[in-house]
This record gives sequence, C-alpha cells and structure tokens, in this order.
Amino acid sequence: MLPYIYSDNGTNFAGAEKELRSYFKVLSGKRSIQEMVSDHGIQWHFIPPAAPHFGGLWKAAVKSAKTHLKKMSGSALLNFEEMTTLLCRIEAVLNNRLLTPTSNCPSDYTALTPAHFLVGGNLLLPSETDCPEVPLRGKWTKPSREIKIGDLAILKIDNLATMKWSMVRVVDIHPGVDGVVRVVSVQASNGSVTKRPVVKIALLPGSEEEEDQDSN
Repeated sequence: MLPYIYSDNGTNFAGAEKELRSYFKVLSGKRSIQEMVSDHGIQWHFIPPAAPHFGGLWKAAVKSAKTHLKKMSGSALLNFEEMTTLLCRIEAVLNNRLLTPTSNCPSDYTALTPAHFLVGGNLLLPSETDCPEVPLRGKWTKPSREIKIGDLAILKIDNLATMKWSMVRVVDIHPGVDGVVRVVSVQASNGSVTKRPVVKIALLPGSEEEEDQDSN
C-alpha cells in the first residue's frame, strides 16, 4: 500500500506547491510534483479549497490545539520560553489522548495513544497542580453506543486531575425497568469492583465500532 500525503489549500501550502512545481520543472522538464513523489511510492493529495472539513482527523487535531492554546494563553503576551513550554504541554496532551484498547484481553487495562507511535508508550508527565477552586469545563455526553460487558472505559473521578482518572473494564450492566442501562459494575486494574453511573463512564472505541466505520 502506497503512503499518502494530504494537505489543505492554505496559502502556505499553495505557495510551497508552486515553488516546488517550478523547481521540478527545471530539474525534470514537464513532470508534476505528483509524478515525482510517485517515483518514491508516495501519493500527494490536496483537499478542495475552502473545505477544511475534508481534512478529517488532522483538522480535528488542529482545532484541539487551537482550543487549548486560546484557553491557556488568553490575552497574555508570552515570551519565547513561555510559548515553547505551553506548546510542548499542549502537544503532550494531544499525543497522550486515548484512542482504542491495546487488546481484547479482559485483564488488559491499557489503551493505545498517539504517543505509542512516537515514543513507544504513554508520555509520563508531572502531575498537574490541584486547583479545586477552578470549576471543571465541559460535560459528559451519553455513550455513542450501547455499553457491553468487557468494554474498556475511563472512569471519571471527582476532585482528581483528568490524567489520574482510572481505566476500568465493564464486568456487569444493570438495566432499568425500561431496559436502559444507567448503572454498570466496573473493575479496576487492582481487581476491585464498584458500581458507577454511566454518566461517569467514557467508552473507548472498540473493534466492532471500527469495523462498522470501515464497512460504511
């Protein structure tokens, strides 16, 4: 399978594409950039102009980075060292986000993160300063799919930094009289089992969910 390079039509990419095109014309006559990179087994694609939603995952990552940057910096004027530190922290947060369980083994409580592709494991960062006086932003939404026994999830723990929230495995479900599951029993990596409401549970995408997306 050939590797792909995707980029949008921003002025920086469009300008770079023009410069590369003129450069390759001098070296290789009328050959295009696409033809040149194809010699190395690479296919280069540009998304349509004024259509950032075609960027998919990489645009979502850019949006997340901008959101963190705006919330953390606000209107502050940062020097070079402060900006570098802030960007490194944002990079670590984004690269440490949980993607999917590493395996289907019931005793495995680990999840795959982008950091695994960069450094081979989770990024170990110093613990955040506890600020109980600062209200938490955002809210939990209902699960995107039905909770099943064996699902790996993140358990929200009040008054604890998000990076310290536990990974748990759903071991039992407790549907109400209407058949809707609002309470589940979860098991932590130390073997302890507790009941928790589903609003405190954030499911990780499973293999079945990925297969459904692939089929679509």
